[in-house]
Amino acid sequence: MARKYGKTAAQKVKRAMTERKRGTLRSGRSNRRVKSRAQAIAIGLSEARKAGAKVPRKRRTSSSK
Repeated sequence: MARKYGKTAAQKVKRAMTERKRGTLRSGRSNRRVKSRAQAIAIGLSEARKAGAKVPRKRRTSSSK
């Protein structure tokens, strides 16, 4: 079975997690410190996507209105 995420993606997520642990990871325009683990992973995957790494597409959220 093929890998879902590439090596570059793993490296980006690892870097984001390390920065979160040190308290140096910041998010978006607000530049606030990231505290949650899930947000750190999301930032790492987003950076990997921008770098062209092998990462599955984002899940689509359907608004039921």
